[in-house]
Amino acid sequence: MINELAHYFSYEFVRNAMMVGIMIALGAALLGVPLVLKRYSFIGDGLSHVAFGALAIASVLNLTNNMLIIMPVTVITAVVLLSLGQNAKIKGDAAIALISVSALAIGYILLNVFSVSSNVGGDVCSTLFGATSLLTLTKTDVAICFVSIAIVIAVYVFTYNKMLAVTFDEDFAKATGVNANGYNFLLATVTAVIIVIAMKLVGTLLISALIIFPALSAMRVFRSYKSVVIASLVIALICAVTGIIASILLSTPTGATIVVANLAVFIIFSLIDLIK
Repeated sequence: MINELAHYFSYEFVRNAMMVGIMIALGAALLGVPLVLKRYSFIGDGLSHVAFGALAIASVLNLTNNMLIIMPVTVITAVVLLSLGQNAKIKGDAAIALISVSALAIGYILLNVFSVSSNVGGDVCSTLFGATSLLTLTKTDVAICFVSIAIVIAVYVFTYNKMLAVTFDEDFAKATGVNANGYNFLLATVTAVIIVIAMKLVGTLLISALIIFPALSAMRVFRSYKSVVIASLVIALICAVTGIIASILLSTPTGATIVVANLAVFIIFSLIDLIK
């Protein structure tokens, strides 16, 4: 097995896939803790559907760089979705159903009506659940991913104290002069960036798992905010590496394998919590 892995990792595209997978997993896990604590985890699922709709539009327009549409549309929707979630007339669960399902349906219709491929079903399935495109990443893709994740981590580190205050007691944070709405929008925006970057790794339907699972697993065992964040990063790192290696050896879909690895860790940590 070691020799087989050494053979695979002698190829640049496998090393690129591993680096991108690790960076995305760490970025998603970092944002997952405040999102789960603030009951905003639904944003990840909703924005992933919106990203699919934007991808469909970019495909219909035959854009060489689909990020020109996917990134701005997803970021704008993150802000709109958060605004709807704060509206008393449209609660968070209704907002996620309204926007995400609509985007998913419109995207699928566009791909069927304006088909640019003879295998629409296969293309849609690959987009939703992840595809082999992860193994065709270029150095440019890796560089873009690295810079984007570095910006996300930098934003999180520099706003750590304010984000902590807004996460646990938004009303108190507002009373002390913290722009809570601004930090909520910032959190939604960087989450949108993570989701768009992660589309090649796990597909649009499985992205939210990278955000939610590490945080939920860490919360089964650890109690302080800092320890949960650190544990989430470690869990995300282990699951990303394990999932990618397992997908290579077993010839399974990369995204789904990483999610299953996260599920296994969640079950283990839940059992530890019960024993305690």
